[in-house]
Amino acid sequence: MPITDFLERNAKIYPNDVALVEVNPEKQPKKDMTWREYNLIDAAEGEKYRREITWREFDIRANRFANLLFTRGIKKGDKVAVLLMNCLEWLPIYFGILKTGALVVPMNYRYSSDEIKYCLDLADVRMLVFGPEFIERINAIEKDISYLDDLFFVGKTSDTPAYADNYAQMTYYCSTTVPPVELKDEDDAAIYFSSGTTGFPKAILHRHKALVASCYTEQNHHSQTKDDVFLCIPPLYHTGAKMHWFGSLLTGGKAVLLRGVKPEWVLQTASDEKATIVWLLVPWVQDILDCIDRGDLNLEDYTLSQWRLMHVGAQPVPPSLIKRWKTQFPTHDYDTNYGLSESIGPGCVHLGVENIDKVGAIGKAGYLWETKIVDENGEPVKRGEVGELAVKGDGVMKCYYKNPEATDEILKGEWLLTGDMAKEDEDGFIYLVDRKKDVIISGGENLYPVQIEDHLRAYGKIKDVAVIGLPDKRLGEIAAAIIEIKEGMDCTEEEINEFCASLPKYKRPRKIIFAKVPRNPTGKIEKPRLREIYCGGSLVEAQITG
Repeated sequence: MPITDFLERNAKIYPNDVALVEVNPEKQPKKDMTWREYNLIDAAEGEKYRREITWREFDIRANRFANLLFTRGIKKGDKVAVLLMNCLEWLPIYFGILKTGALVVPMNYRYSSDEIKYCLDLADVRMLVFGPEFIERINAIEKDISYLDDLFFVGKTSDTPAYADNYAQMTYYCSTTVPPVELKDEDDAAIYFSSGTTGFPKAILHRHKALVASCYTEQNHHSQTKDDVFLCIPPLYHTGAKMHWFGSLLTGGKAVLLRGVKPEWVLQTASDEKATIVWLLVPWVQDILDCIDRGDLNLEDYTLSQWRLMHVGAQPVPPSLIKRWKTQFPTHDYDTNYGLSESIGPGCVHLGVENIDKVGAIGKAGYLWETKIVDENGEPVKRGEVGELAVKGDGVMKCYYKNPEATDEILKGEWLLTGDMAKEDEDGFIYLVDRKKDVIISGGENLYPVQIEDHLRAYGKIKDVAVIGLPDKRLGEIAAAIIEIKEGMDCTEEEINEFCASLPKYKRPRKIIFAKVPRNPTGKIEKPRLREIYCGGSLVEAQITG
């Protein structure tokens, strides 16, 4: 069955139950503000503090967008990209695209104009849906992407660029009937983007059966029921956030999209919306605990007794952090999942709430998944030995779109090579040891060293540069630039930081080290040696034992 069947089922069984809530804390009414004053602000700015839709409204919105796409010529197998911040429109648009038989192409909201164009080209996208935060970036490439059939703008009518149609206006009069498209498990459903160490995104092609499998995996891992309320904060363009929400889709439960990560916003929303499951990233957990320790947050100000599960993912989790959390929230279950976009996001390896004594491990094979650790020849290694983690299940990607060479490198029959080195303990729990690739994960976001290195090499005083990840208590990792200056020149950290100001903030190196960059006889930078010097060994191992 296609994943759209779950939405249509919920619309029939739970038509008047709330499906999605959007909370925008920056628009919260002031205590002394009247509702008339607040509504006047809404009318002027087009944003409210809180919006919600029922399952019936969710399905209707998806149907309307699907039928709009039909009128614009979209057919089964076409690609429609989505470039939005988390909002109430995100998931109905996602499902509207799926209902046409087209493929959804979610895009990272951090992408620059050039990266947006690159991904649109790579995925053969025909139409783009984008929000107000991206107007300037789309303006910069508007002429270069004129091959797109249509662009739809999700925002105020008055802000709609001349080259785009307004989403709300265009869908208002569209039919609410279910599109007459037959979808099968093996049909292509979505293209997500990932990258190798070069930093150039690869297009990951997934089928409907992968999306459906993730629904069952998520629900099983966290025992979700109709009564659970899932608080979702990470971006929906990523497989992680969406696949965790699929547990709510399967059970018909309510989910809350929080637009902001401040500690007080997280606790206030969890309190107001009666959230039972909250998915956090390591930096946000750290921030909440630090605020509590400083006295900036008083837990007695919130109603949190219903909160049963604190789930952390997207990067290795320091055991010490969970111990701190359990001190403040002793009744919470804790869980973490491991995954990658090529395996439809989280869940192929799962710790389990009953295994709190194994904090530091990523867990065992998730529900409906198989795992093995293999050597360079693909043969299983002995327990306790280090090898590459491989996973198998319906969530494994179909291929890298239009890239058979890269596909063949990591797909070995039904098994997916993850590129992560791991080992298994005597109880069968898997621990990451190191990454096969050099991608840095900082605050749940991937940083690609080559991109930062290429930027730095353009600075006239730099002879050589290498970027590696260093362990960081809050972000998991930070990017550190080891810079070798040309002979006879002087350079300061301030100069480097100023030169990097043109990079997106999250890509700027957070630590500058002036030193010689070691290279091997073939000219390759010896990054393992640099990690040994500046990390004292394996980065992931340092995080796990920290």
